[in-house]
Amino acid sequence: MAFLNFGSINLDLVYRVDHVARPGETIAASTCERFAGGKGANQSVALARAGAAVEHVGVVGEDGRWLIDLLGENGVGTTLTRVADGPTGHAIIQVDDAGENAIVLLPGMNHRFDRASIDAALDAAGPGDHVLVQNEINDVAAIIEAAARRGLTVCFNPAPYDDSIASMPLERVDLLFVNEVEGAGLSGCADPDGIADALARRFPRTTVVLTRGADGADYRGSIGALHADAVSVPVVDTTAAGDTFVGFYLAGHAQGRAPGQCLDLARRAAALTVTRPGAMPSIPTAAEVGDSNG
Repeated sequence: MAFLNFGSINLDLVYRVDHVARPGETIAASTCERFAGGKGANQSVALARAGAAVEHVGVVGEDGRWLIDLLGENGVGTTLTRVADGPTGHAIIQVDDAGENAIVLLPGMNHRFDRASIDAALDAAGPGDHVLVQNEINDVAAIIEAAARRGLTVCFNPAPYDDSIASMPLERVDLLFVNEVEGAGLSGCADPDGIADALARRFPRTTVVLTRGADGADYRGSIGALHADAVSVPVVDTTAAGDTFVGFYLAGHAQGRAPGQCLDLARRAAALTVTRPGAMPSIPTAAEVGDSNG
């Protein structure tokens, strides 16, 4: 089983601040660092570091060739990642003293997917393969529909959440990963304790995994309902926590682990991630996370 990840590739500029800037406010940053990022690229690296086979489908500008090289150095396949004329996507990220963040995205080449390249990438998938997609690229609905039509397992992380998601063919998704903001938007449920159940009712054939930050994670799927508590750690930067969770959960799933084991593996990997600065550099390896007997 392998993963074909249609995802963003970004250059992240991370500013350390004592608090996130409010409207009309100018604040000083203590540091500024450059990292590789993008939810798609982060999830590909998380999958690879967790031991899964993953091919990244993405687009960068000439200024982003080094990001393709970096993905390859991290064990991610890049034969389906191409260079186009224009700017690579980038993110401006404020990280406050509590490790929380606020992010401004420029999509750049992440919005240069086209139907021909999507079909060509999907034609490279084999029986039993999984397709993963997030919402930082264009043509997400077309990717979901085309992958499902080919009989591939569709995994979707609708982040960042926007109004376009409501019109996507979500009934075609096999594994849905959401945080509380995305889950509330999709379910219409304002109570965090009720989001997972509301999503399970709306999408009865879909496995739902809801990440809840310090409140852990909820699962709704074929074996019923599960909850995993968060691991208590000192928080430095939460930027890649959700991406790490998705990657390690799916890697565990591909390895045949039970849902409870996948949750445990993912929560411990995400906990390690938030103790480190940056996005992609903060993602741990399988050896660092250790085995799961959950």
